[in-house]
Amino acid sequence: MARTLKDTRLDTRSARERLLVRKEPYWRLMFEGAHLGYAKGKRAGQWVARHRASGHSTKGYVKTTLGEADDIADADAEHIFNFKQAQAAANAWFELTTQGERPAKASGPYTVGDALDDYLAQFTGKSVVATRSRVNSIIRPELKNVDTAKVTTAQLTAWLRKRADEPARLRTARNAKVRNVRATVGDDAIRGRRSTANRDFTVLKAALNVAFREGKIASDVAWRRVKQFKNVDGARLRYLTDIEAKRLVNAVDPNFRPMVQAALLTGARYGNIASARVRDFDPQAQTLAFADTKGGRAHYVYLEAEGVMLMARAAAGKGPDDLLFPRPTGARWGASEQKRKIAEASERAHIERTTFHDLRRTYGARLARQGVPMAVVAQALGHADQRITMRHYAHLAPSYVASTIREYAAGLGIVEPYGVRLVSAT
Repeated sequence: MARTLKDTRLDTRSARERLLVRKEPYWRLMFEGAHLGYAKGKRAGQWVARHRASGHSTKGYVKTTLGEADDIADADAEHIFNFKQAQAAANAWFELTTQGERPAKASGPYTVGDALDDYLAQFTGKSVVATRSRVNSIIRPELKNVDTAKVTTAQLTAWLRKRADEPARLRTARNAKVRNVRATVGDDAIRGRRSTANRDFTVLKAALNVAFREGKIASDVAWRRVKQFKNVDGARLRYLTDIEAKRLVNAVDPNFRPMVQAALLTGARYGNIASARVRDFDPQAQTLAFADTKGGRAHYVYLEAEGVMLMARAAAGKGPDDLLFPRPTGARWGASEQKRKIAEASERAHIERTTFHDLRRTYGARLARQGVPMAVVAQALGHADQRITMRHYAHLAPSYVASTIREYAAGLGIVEPYGVRLVSAT
């Protein structure tokens, strides 16, 4: 196991706070040609890594982003890392990246595990940590030793079906011996497990496709013929009524309540709200800016009067770089803290189980029900493609078909009004 290195510039939050914001990361040599870096941003820092083969120029570096630094939120060793955890993540990445520099195996088949290693070594997507976690915890354990030259459609289909039948895993204490799981009960739960299985298979297929394109696998027929689950991504979307929204706000932990209010009044995602700074709120323009959204584009939320009041109250007495909605300690809310708080509030409010993302959907639904054009709803939610907005909210908007039917299709008189009894035929 690689030893843990020390660096007085990067060891602690307080040390990193004293560093200047700059484009080039602060690098720490791990071993020849391999560095762990801390990219200091205006809001928070990120851990990055780079590697090059011995003797190459610096232009030969391969780089990756490991995850967020624990500057404003506690480390969880999954998405947010302290200095020690960042070193472990960097060493794992170096292990995969440098495999191409080692002598090839003298003998033995090219396995699914080999394909996964090669895929991760060159993976440059934004979700590198999540993809590595999906590969190592879900795909690799069962398929790593499978010879890619002998893998069959039936074998991969069986794996896909098995994944769909397994219960969802819940967050568990890090040192727990038994993983918490949620029973798969009901149509929505079954659909959700099948959708998750499809996503797992998509990562597996991507790794195998890369190996096929690079000539390491002779044929891609086996996984091309696998039929993934159909019609599993159209879940019944949860929107809160105005009454439910008020009950949820009243029932939620008071310390977390401003986060819920902000979601309902802006339609923003949890991560954007948790990261919002005072400088992002413009009281003159009555906007809240999010620089780093899911789509990688800046997004402005246009606030109405109640939203402006909430932001002004949250910004009062704070500096430009302070968080708008921090935890009581002043730190950023963690990556998954919202899940339990919203679930507990839903139970106390006696409403259907709700997630934080349902608050974003509620914002979009309220706009749609008021007849706001879909293009405007898309802009308000920051959707890159209006088709996403149409799929989720178009059915809520007042339509010519609905109004025509309600105006001209008279009832049959077969439902008894309150207080009136239908006359029996004699």
